[in-house]
Amino acid sequence: MSSVTYALSIVVMLAVAAVLVRGLVNMARGGSSNLSNKLMQARVLLQFLAIILIVATLWLTGGGR
Repeated sequence: MSSVTYALSIVVMLAVAAVLVRGLVNMARGGSSNLSNKLMQARVLLQFLAIILIVATLWLTGGGR
């Protein structure tokens, strides 16, 4: 189970990076502020999910003891 949470946390962290880059490109091109807001909300949600998965991985593997 810990390998599943580890893999999922990697995938979610990559998704955070992708959303962040997409938001930066949108801002640099002077894109829609509504899209920038939606991307910011998605990034925050993905970051929260990444933290939960990282903590779950540490808890399942006994890391932090």
